[in-house]
Amino acid sequence: MTNATITENPLLIGKGLPPFDKIEASHIVPAITAILKQLETDLVNIEKSVTPTWEGLVEPLTVMEEKLGWSWGIVGHLMGVKNSPELREAYEKMQPEIVKFYSKLSQSKPLYEAFKGLRHSADWDKFEPAQKRIVESSLQDFELSGVGLEGETKERFNQIQLELAELSTKFSNNVLDATKAFKLKLTDKKDVEGLPASALGLMAQTANLSPSPSPTEEGNNDSSTLAGGTEGGKATPESGPWVVTLDYPSYIPFMQHATNSELREKLYKAFLSRASEGKLDNNPNIDRILELKKEKANILGFNTFAELSLARKMAPSVAAVDQLSEELRVASYDAAVKEFEELKAFAAKSDPKYADLKHWDTSYWAEKQKEAKFKFNAEELRPYFPLPRVLEGLFGLVKRIFGVTIVAADGEAPVWQEDVRFFRVDNEQGEAIANFYLDPYSRPAEKRGGAWMNDCVGRATMTVEGKTSTRLPVAYLICNQTPPVDDKPSLMTFGEVTTLFHEFGHGLQHMLTTIDYVGASGINNVEWDAVELPSQFMENWCYDRPTLFGMAKHYQTGETLPEEYYQKLLDSKNYMSGSGMLRQLHFGMVDIALHHNYQPGGELTPRDIRNKIAETSTVLKPLSEDNFLCAFGHIFAGGYAAGYYSYKWAEVLSADAFAAFEEVGLDNEEAVAEVGKKYRDTVLSLGGSLHPMEVFKQFRGREPQTEPLLKHSGLATA
Repeated sequence: MTNATITENPLLIGKGLPPFDKIEASHIVPAITAILKQLETDLVNIEKSVTPTWEGLVEPLTVMEEKLGWSWGIVGHLMGVKNSPELREAYEKMQPEIVKFYSKLSQSKPLYEAFKGLRHSADWDKFEPAQKRIVESSLQDFELSGVGLEGETKERFNQIQLELAELSTKFSNNVLDATKAFKLKLTDKKDVEGLPASALGLMAQTANLSPSPSPTEEGNNDSSTLAGGTEGGKATPESGPWVVTLDYPSYIPFMQHATNSELREKLYKAFLSRASEGKLDNNPNIDRILELKKEKANILGFNTFAELSLARKMAPSVAAVDQLSEELRVASYDAAVKEFEELKAFAAKSDPKYADLKHWDTSYWAEKQKEAKFKFNAEELRPYFPLPRVLEGLFGLVKRIFGVTIVAADGEAPVWQEDVRFFRVDNEQGEAIANFYLDPYSRPAEKRGGAWMNDCVGRATMTVEGKTSTRLPVAYLICNQTPPVDDKPSLMTFGEVTTLFHEFGHGLQHMLTTIDYVGASGINNVEWDAVELPSQFMENWCYDRPTLFGMAKHYQTGETLPEEYYQKLLDSKNYMSGSGMLRQLHFGMVDIALHHNYQPGGELTPRDIRNKIAETSTVLKPLSEDNFLCAFGHIFAGGYAAGYYSYKWAEVLSADAFAAFEEVGLDNEEAVAEVGKKYRDTVLSLGGSLHPMEVFKQFRGREPQTEPLLKHSGLATA
């Protein structure tokens, strides 16, 4: 890699779509260094000349933040989708400098005083709601960033911010590396009994792509050393060898279908102990993160980090979060116990040796029980969900309910990997209003697991050289679904379909916003526990008849999914829903407890706290080897610290929002379009310009209720 000079560095363009075809890791350090140097000067100048007006404060500040946000946003994005040693090195070198700059910016007393002046100025009553929210949120952000701190306390606070950023990156890298390091190569056909063709195809493909063995990789016995393919030949789905990994598209089918319980146990324990030992051990990182977060909260005048976290959320207090969690736990616990007893009885009847059901057996027997109950298995549906058809169905739905058209625009923007696609979103008049990238497939060697939406460019009104125009929003949609195998397209599980719909819901809120101030457009300034509303809302449509039949077409014959399968999907929708809800509640309760009750250096470890909560929020208690927290990136390396409850909080909102469509009749096209327009004009359009409760009330005419969620989950009577 050449060390590019500043003039030809693509990370310095600062606007428009990122030139992914030109960006190299070697560009990062010179570009970010140059930008930060310029911004230091800009900050000094704005502090000297700041006036408490929109034009004299908010606008120049936005320009500064955008300059850094564009370039550093690209680097952060590549860390998630195209991770490499060179990229990591550059990121880790510049991250502390970024944190230092943001600390300086968010602790600027002249800017804070100017915002206070603006809040109490004569212009205040003339401002639009979006402008008012931006000013009020900015004031709160300054306060929560330590603007009021002095001397040693301020210095300590800034050290904490630096160390937390570093620990978060380290945590995430450890999980990626630990997931990547485990490969189990199988050579005996008995070891892959029960696995569907799709799983065998992926495992053979993985074997062909696998490098030669390294000391950290595991074989299942002496004869199964790791290598790419076989001696002098290529791995095939029929005769192997097969390599299974801890990446979801590989791990989940193995746990659900492999008849070999010992191998399931091995895989399960490897999955649960990721990043929990050796040089990738996240245990010390967890302790340190929790300790620092508590100290940070105390410095800002909060008792706990959970209280600090909720200061910027919809939920009014930790007590309110606990109350919702407990209400839903009570509604789901007995159902989950009953589901597990039924599962145990089913397994024991099928095979007496399973009378005592182990953790690694539950997915397998749940799959078997589901097949027996509903007379189909999830694999049978895969051929009906090829990605191109699913996209057609998804795009057809958003046209039907929101009136927008999605058009393929591949080739119109550089991409970071050949499978990435680019699309345009047009309004009813055929005018472009947004774009998005879609990166659908799992790439365990360089891409972190999970699925997410991120903003590439935010909507804003820009005035350049006297000409005002609207900058259109652009989103990144990232999934980790089963990649195409051989000559077949990506054949999706129904779970992967709902994940795509989920992320697209986030994308719609970013792309269909009508707010022209970047600080409140799209997902910006939306309280974290409301941000899952549009995503979870979209999942409901996967069970909607026209939507499903619009996309469920056999990839070879084009035949639509048979009606009986649709009925079975509906019947099985709430299969083990008590267990599913309890699982999410367990994660959320552990998260809040760690950030509210945990005493660093006290008698109880984070794991003890988790195990204590498990007594009333799990049916099968965690194993002694269970180190799940070491890979809980949502709360230790993502934005969900003391906020994992948001999934359930927002699910109450999303279920109630979907109920508005059900109430008018999902088959009533005209009424659905009418409610869709109202939803688009409120939830999707208003972004962070109003408090989410106000937005919800504008859409629904009242505050949200928990009843629709319990009804949708089949737990209303439980």
